[in-house]
Amino acid sequence: MILFFALLFVATAIAGFCAFVIFWPLTLVHVRDRHEALAAEFGAGAFLKPAALGWLLSGRYRETHDSSLTGLATPAKVSLLVIFFGLACAGALWVLSLVMA
Repeated sequence: MILFFALLFVATAIAGFCAFVIFWPLTLVHVRDRHEALAAEFGAGAFLKPAALGWLLSGRYRETHDSSLTGLATPAKVSLLVIFFGLACAGALWVLSLVMA
């Protein structure tokens, strides 16, 4: 039963990944089109760059005072947190199943 719940958390992480793949590129395109200085800071290919992901996770997108950017970046941040949460819980349950066996 524990591994079943671990699998459900992996499924949750996959759902978060699907949302992340939708919202994060849209956020980066918005940044590229409307915030040139920020886009130059990220550089080309910012999809998995630690600086860009740190900017997203820290919520610094709110400093731009652009409601459209906030509307795109917030779901991307939530989906990234769901990925981390799902994988962490699945890993914890997997370790628990090893300890109990």
